[in-house]
Formats: sequence, C-alpha cells, structure tokens
Amino acid sequence: MKVKMFSSSSQKTGTLAFLDEAIRIKLGRSRFISLFFGIFAVVLMSSLASAQIAVKGETVWTMAGEPITNGVVLINNGKIQAVGTESQVSIPANYRVITAKVVTPGLIDAHTVIGLNGYLNQPHDQMALDGGGSFQPELRAIDAYNAEEKLVEWVREFGVTTIHTGHQPSALVSGQTMIAKTTGKNVDEATIIPTAMIAATLGNAANAGQGRSPGSRSKQAAMLRAELIKAQEAAKKTEPSTDLKTQIMVRVIKREVPMLITAESAVDIMTAIRIAKEFNIRIVLDGAADAHMLIDEIKASGFPVIVHPTMARPGGDRQNLSLETASKLRAAGILIALQSGYESYVPKTRVVLFEAAMAAANGLSKRDALASITIDAAKLLGIDNRVGSLAVGKDADLALYDGDPFEWTTHCVGTIINGRIVSETVR
Repeated sequence: MKVKMFSSSSQKTGTLAFLDEAIRIKLGRSRFISLFFGIFAVVLMSSLASAQIAVKGETVWTMAGEPITNGVVLINNGKIQAVGTESQVSIPANYRVITAKVVTPGLIDAHTVIGLNGYLNQPHDQMALDGGGSFQPELRAIDAYNAEEKLVEWVREFGVTTIHTGHQPSALVSGQTMIAKTTGKNVDEATIIPTAMIAATLGNAANAGQGRSPGSRSKQAAMLRAELIKAQEAAKKTEPSTDLKTQIMVRVIKREVPMLITAESAVDIMTAIRIAKEFNIRIVLDGAADAHMLIDEIKASGFPVIVHPTMARPGGDRQNLSLETASKLRAAGILIALQSGYESYVPKTRVVLFEAAMAAANGLSKRDALASITIDAAKLLGIDNRVGSLAVGKDADLALYDGDPFEWTTHCVGTIINGRIVSETVR
C-alpha cells in the first residue's frame, strides 16, 4: 500500500509564529517549555480529531451505484466528504493519500458472537451463554462485550468494520444482541446500537447446556408464547413493569425491538413465522438452513434472513444445508445478509469475507455477494443511514484490498473506521 504524507503550511506557520512571539518576550525557560508542549499537544490532538484522508482505488465499489474505475474517496472528520473519479474529485494538498487496487465499504458481519466469546475458548472468555435458565432476554450484550478481544482485531484486519454480536443461539432466549464498530478501547466507544435484537432459538439447539427444558419443539413454542402473552398484558398497564424480563419483552410486543430467531429446520422456520404473525412482532430469521425449501413462505412473510455461514458444516437441524441458499433467496427478492455465526471450536469465528466469496462461487453475483456483507446487511440491521455504502455524509468505514476481495490470493491491506486508519496489517 502506497502512502504519501502532506503537511499544512498554514498550521506550521501559526505554530512557529507563536514560538517566535514567546521567545521575543523572553519567557522563562520552564514556562516556555511548558507552553511549547502544551501548544504542540493541542495541534497534535486537533490533527488526529480532524483526520483528512484521500483513498484512491483502481476500482471503488461504492454500493450506492456502479463501481468506479480510478475512484477517489475523500474523508474528513470521520465522514465521507466526496466520492467520484479522479477527474471529478480534487484532492486537497494537505490530505494523506492512500492507494489500493480495490476499495469497498467496510464489511458488516450480520450475526456473530465475537466480543462475548473469545479466542482462548476458556470459561473466562466464553460469555455468550449463561447456563442459569432457558429464557433470559434481560441479559445485555453490552455488559459482556470486550472491545479489545483478539477476535475483534482479527476480523477487523480482513476489512470487517461493523458487527452484530451478542448471546449465542444455544437457549430458547439467550439474551440481547448489540451492534458495534470493530474499534474502540471499551464498549462505549464501540457501540452503535446497545440493544439491537433479542436472540431466540428454536429446534435442537434451543436447550443446549440448559438441561432438559424445553426439550421438545412444542414446549419451546409454548414457553415463548407464554412470555409474549405476559408481555402483552404488561404493555396494557399504565405502570411499567419492574421485572427486567418483562420490560424487554414489552419492547418486543411494541415492535421496538425485533427478535432474532435462529431456526434451521423447515418446521422451526414455520413456527417462527407463525408466532411472529400471531403476536404481530418483528423478527429476523437466522441460520435458516432449510430456507431454500420455503422460499415462497418466507417471501410472503416479509421477514429478512441472515443466512447461515455458506461453509457451515451439515448436521443436526442443518441436514439440508446448501451452498446456494443465499443466491436462491436473493433471486426471490428476499432481503438477506451473510454471517460468521456461532462456532463452538477454536478459532471461534469465521470471516464473512470468505463466506461471501463462497456464496459468489455458488450462484450469487459478485455485486450481490458484496451487498450481503455491506449495504444489504446494513439495511437488514437498520443502520444503512450510517454504514454499508460509500456516500457523502456516511461514516468513513472502508476496506482496502490488493486485488479482487473474493479471490483467495487477495489480501486486505488496510481498514479505516470512522475516518481513522485502524489496520495496515496485510491479511
């Protein structure tokens, strides 16, 4: 990756003028040194806060239109200032210039558990599931998220800039999810949406690690219905409930927060759709291994699908996995996104870039595959006003590659989040 640095002459002149004045009035040495480093710190912090970068790409996939040949993306104060061809966009003299073969919006992982589950695969860094009960919607992902987890850094170095993460699909309701940027020293710096969805699971995985209840599909549906009925009654009362479970489920009933329902088999997908219609709640189908067998039903429901990782292993409720699921749903006009999902084994996460590449090799067009981890993922998560495409005013989140992102031999050579270069590690 080629990098060029430019300096602001006006800024330099202003600083030198201050120093000249300080010397002229014969400040004491200690006072002068104190003021010198004070003004230097102010100038430095001002420069960092107002990073000005020009990213040049032989191909720039804006996802807001056709890809641009020999394109330029101007970044100022963390936002995208301009996008266009080299002949359309003039690069100011004081902008840092970065070049890459291919530039895309920062990638979005539509469903993962990283940040809660860590790479060590030891009890102390596995926080995505609490074994204390089968129904725990009050558990907040932001209370367990580790912004400096190595897996967050790992996916960032492949161009992933936004993740939808939270409690894993191994209980009837395991907790809440959140949406975060893959940057920041703590959860507050990383978080975009603190409570994004409520993670629920139907099927064989719903009682994993939870004992014997709910041990059957009928029991799972009955328990979920019972809690939704309780929330309906609470929503009618003038005084808000003091029960944490009821509080969050009332938000579900009021359609303020959707449920993310992991349902792999056709039976469980239909149960999820049926319950959602019965209580008029918003849901997102997750995993959905059998979705290619229920295309008409899913399309009629209007619910979007976060498709299982393309390269997920078949087994259990995933007997009918297909590499073509994403392409078939997309062809039917169903809004989809791809995910890294939940992995029980080390290294604990997949990389959505590779999952999209495999989907592109199995019927999904290159543009649609990229959309499934950028703009379409942003639309599904309700954050497309900020991320998912390279457009003026949006967050300056970019991924830079030295070739076609979906080619195995290509490397991610740079990642930019909120206008700041967060990775130049070649992956």
